[in-house]
Amino acid sequence: MTKDWKTRTQLVHAGSRRSQYGEMAEAIFLTQGFVYGSAEQAEARFIETGADEFIYARYGNPTTRMFEDRIAAVEGTEDAFATASGMAAVNGVLTSIVRAGDHLVAARALFGSCIYILEEVLGRFGVEVTFVDGTDLDQWRAAVRPGTKAVFFESVSNPTLEIADIEAIAEIAHAVGALVVVDNVFATPVFSTAVAQGADVVIYSATKHIDGQGRALGGVVCGTQHFIRKVLEPYMKHTGGSISPFNAWLMLNGMATLDLRCRAMADSAERIARALEGDARLRVIHPALESHPQHELAKTQLKRPGTMLALDLAGGKEAAFRFLNALRIVKISNNLGDAKSIATHPATTTHQRLTDAQKAHLGITPGLIRLSVGLEDAEDLIADLKAALDVI
Repeated sequence: MTKDWKTRTQLVHAGSRRSQYGEMAEAIFLTQGFVYGSAEQAEARFIETGADEFIYARYGNPTTRMFEDRIAAVEGTEDAFATASGMAAVNGVLTSIVRAGDHLVAARALFGSCIYILEEVLGRFGVEVTFVDGTDLDQWRAAVRPGTKAVFFESVSNPTLEIADIEAIAEIAHAVGALVVVDNVFATPVFSTAVAQGADVVIYSATKHIDGQGRALGGVVCGTQHFIRKVLEPYMKHTGGSISPFNAWLMLNGMATLDLRCRAMADSAERIARALEGDARLRVIHPALESHPQHELAKTQLKRPGTMLALDLAGGKEAAFRFLNALRIVKISNNLGDAKSIATHPATTTHQRLTDAQKAHLGITPGLIRLSVGLEDAEDLIADLKAALDVI
């Protein structure tokens, strides 16, 4: 029914379920368990649950299911599974598809916790991981091999906004039977069509744009019904990575304004990037700028360049800290996709566990600041950023 609806309509209505009371707002089912009409019904449900049948909140919940159905409709996948956080989603996908002796290929430019899972967690259990430059297709071709289980990358990397060519990487991976797993957080469900471009599994930290107001943790994995229910769900429900029904309700309600928020934030991000470009005190990184290495790819792969940009200050860490401390509107934090604009110093926070050599290789310089643009007036943000630049 919802396939013919446009994105904004799906974001408001897809997956809705109503109780016998006919409530207008989606209901929060804050229950850990469910009552069965008979012992026979309980037995039957543990053998196989129907579309609107539930056993235990760790396995599924009506509120959670509404969120899963809504994001799957928007993403264009058969199904989705909501998790306790974005990292629970990443860990769940990667761990559920491999066993000792398997091989994965991953882009080097990843969020620090993703690198930890690949290097430490999977490595500890005998999974071989080959890291490549995510923008270099020749490296992808050289790294994958018959038997490679999956490839994993961020469609737009955190924090340097490198753009991976989803369609080309998917073609390389599918040639050897590998699953294409894309972390799509920076691209957002609004600006990306990753599945149409070849992604098999799409991961979001719902903590970011989907909630959009810094209220709660959550994650979601989108994919085929077989992958979600036969591969991922058994692992997640037995290891406890499912989302709280209350958090699922927050995400569900956040989706109603997701399109409007992302477009407004993207408008401001581009205005800020163009206003600061050319300032000798910094280098601006944003896909809308012709100076971005994947500017042409961004125009074909993304509907909009997104809500994020990076500022690489020439004065290094000292200048970056003076800049951050001078900001009045933009907040210093480590989240992104929020209604409030947020500045982050990756080298000392989100990516601090990387070695200096790893940071340098990924372009995470001492002067790099990641800027998540919020819903404030763009002119106020530009004035705030320029005033902070004047103190460095």
